[in-house]
Amino acid sequence: LEAYLDNSATTWCTEHVRDVVVKTMMEDYGNPSSKHTKGMEAEKYLRESREIIAKTLKVNEKEIFFTSGGTESDNWALIGTAMANRRAGKHIITTAIEHAAVLQPILYLQEQGFEVTFLPVDETGLISLEDLKEALREDTILVSIMYVNNEVGAREPVEEAAELVHRLAPKAWFHTDAIQAYGKYRIRPKKAGIDLLSVSGHKIHGPKGSGFLYINEKVKIHPLILGGGQQKGMRSGTDNVPGIAGLGAAAADCYKDFEEKQKKLRALRNYFIEEVEKLPDIQVNGPKEEEKAAPQIVSVSFEGVRSEVLLHALEDRGIYVSSGSACSSNHPGVSGTLKGIGVKQELLDSTLRFSFGMFNKKEEIDYAIEVLKELLPVLRRYRRG
Repeated sequence: LEAYLDNSATTWCTEHVRDVVVKTMMEDYGNPSSKHTKGMEAEKYLRESREIIAKTLKVNEKEIFFTSGGTESDNWALIGTAMANRRAGKHIITTAIEHAAVLQPILYLQEQGFEVTFLPVDETGLISLEDLKEALREDTILVSIMYVNNEVGAREPVEEAAELVHRLAPKAWFHTDAIQAYGKYRIRPKKAGIDLLSVSGHKIHGPKGSGFLYINEKVKIHPLILGGGQQKGMRSGTDNVPGIAGLGAAAADCYKDFEEKQKKLRALRNYFIEEVEKLPDIQVNGPKEEEKAAPQIVSVSFEGVRSEVLLHALEDRGIYVSSGSACSSNHPGVSGTLKGIGVKQELLDSTLRFSFGMFNKKEEIDYAIEVLKELLPVLRRYRRG
């Protein structure tokens, strides 16, 4: 048996997505900027994907901009907005547990003279609205709070935070990194007060290298990529038609039978937590309550076993998981999220992330638990000093 339990790192493309991508590569391969029929055929894919995505968010099609993925969307949202609004103020607020795609641009902006407040989180990974209220100032121009944390699955109080921001800091724009949330929640940016929202295609069974940024039409933002003037001059470069067409197909698919899929994901997560908690000397990190936790992510610390050793031992048995965030696992360093939620020092290097997708089955979880039962006593015998 093989159990792919690393869906928050990436997902495989569905057959529907694959077929659309192949068609745009082999048949409808025109450049959407070309004036002839081939170009117009390609342009139709962009239009359709934009319509599909706008419908899932209940926003205007002209507010959807295609990017190369979540990292570019986050960078553009933060740097583009901060630079365009710096005359109004130079204060930015974010959280202590953001993904590197938000954290790094924020640190870059700090170097450019912006002042940044990092909100702490509690032991489950949630920010306090009271802390946010205290941090907001007259010169706050941008607040970025992730929708779902990619390591422990904490679901931040985004709507309440956005309401506070707009009420107490009228010059500020509100951004959310929704990369682990889109497709798992019904998100309504207009209703929720979200001005900018980042999404990545490969987390929802779309192609890698695809994503989008929702930008409320009122937001003042500079483009990051200049050139041929594509996407109304806001994001130049020949449009990635296969990626965009695949992204549209994936977006349509993940909101089909939505409630049913979410129920299934929740059931898998709850079942996994129930079973893994029967194992000795383990700790589940992050929130347990359903309304505060994403349906697909579980972080578990295994006392006395290094995460990398356990990860490879599981891999040998056909079980695939992440240690911390897969995006940064090539650059080992202690997770800011685990530190932020106060995980004990000796457990920081003993934590794995299990993340479920709509194609996982209960048997795969049973198999993973059986293998963990076998491996843990053996590996713990070799624990350090």
